[in-house]
Amino acid sequence: MVKKYSFGIDIDGTVTTPDFLLPYINKAFRTNIILDDLKTYDLTESLTVAKEEFFKWYKKEELNIYKNPPVQLNAQRILSYWYPNVALNYITAREENSREVTNQWFKTKQLPYDTIDIVGSTDKVLAGRRHGVELFMEDKHDNAIHIHEELDVPVLLFDAPYNRDPIPKGVIRVNTWLDAEHWVKKEFGI
Repeated sequence: MVKKYSFGIDIDGTVTTPDFLLPYINKAFRTNIILDDLKTYDLTESLTVAKEEFFKWYKKEELNIYKNPPVQLNAQRILSYWYPNVALNYITAREENSREVTNQWFKTKQLPYDTIDIVGSTDKVLAGRRHGVELFMEDKHDNAIHIHEELDVPVLLFDAPYNRDPIPKGVIRVNTWLDAEHWVKKEFGI
């Protein structure tokens, strides 16, 4: 079956809840950070820990962290509804070493997909271009703007305290997957 549309979708903070890392961080660094404490995407700015120490810890723990992050409310239902008509191309900055745990998570959470593109960096434009995406969903402010400008497609920016800088026309802030569903229905008719 030929898909009617092609969407690019970030995983972490977009399909997963934006705070899924915090229990791991709080335990490891003996902190009590909540989502509202994160005013920038760089988590180390909210910690009293050196960046090098944080990233060393993260590299050691990332596969465990990616095993079971919660899916945002309504995401699974909405993605499953879109799936017959939409190519769902997940484009993530996760590293290649996370492929197996990521694939398993998609199966466990019963998330439909056409492709899971692990790009290993925050530059998702090439993958978006390769998949011919007509819409992108993202939680990182800079990524959303860059994708919109380079691909000339609308980007739904999933709101979080760390991404509240101003956005240009063409980047649409949504609070929930229900907001995303409503916007897609209005703009794409699905």
